[in-house]
Amino acid sequence: MSYRILVAEDDRSLNEGIRLALAQEGVVLEAAYTVEEAYDCLRRMQPDMLLLDRGFPDGSGLELLRRLRRDSDIPVLMITGDDQEIDEVKGLALGADDYITKPFGLMALRARVEAIRRRTEQRGGRKGAQSAVYEKGGYRFDFERLQFFADGREVSLSSAEQKLLRLFTSYPMQTLPRGRLAEALWVDGTEYVDENALSVTVSRLRKKLEIQGAKSPIGTVYGIGYVWNV
Repeated sequence: MSYRILVAEDDRSLNEGIRLALAQEGVVLEAAYTVEEAYDCLRRMQPDMLLLDRGFPDGSGLELLRRLRRDSDIPVLMITGDDQEIDEVKGLALGADDYITKPFGLMALRARVEAIRRRTEQRGGRKGAQSAVYEKGGYRFDFERLQFFADGREVSLSSAEQKLLRLFTSYPMQTLPRGRLAEALWVDGTEYVDENALSVTVSRLRKKLEIQGAKSPIGTVYGIGYVWNV
């Protein structure tokens, strides 16, 4: 059975380059250059994965993702500009699986696509649609409006802390390895990132989410990573 990938990117040269980079036996690739074409392809093609640009001449990729998540849970890799960090966060909040920032290498793109495909297949198919609001155990996080509350107290989170929190709440009770978390935070590569940077970010997030008399929801799995457990 073929694996179907829709590349929704309005830059025709980039769209073609992406499809050439992902072309291999058993993979069917289709292109969309506008939001309208993307909707049509989604209905007709029913792809197994969507690569989605942020901006189109006739609309927003984020709005397309918002509408898509109402009734579809296909894996989505967002393509964002290098000055659109807030859109990266919004994309994850709306249910994107990952994002990659322009300009990017095609080898890095292939690696991200394969990682998403592998994670989806390991979970036994497409992932469940994610709500933009998490509410449990005294916590309320609205990732769409970027409002975060701990025991009724609003807390201010950096973009890195927001990304980390979104990952934790998307995979509750699952141990997330340090490497996976670091790759999600520093998508351009972790080779030049201080090895303590992730620990520092987790520590700051823990402190901001403290609820008096309650255990921290972010547990450490020594030697492996962290787990969200409310």
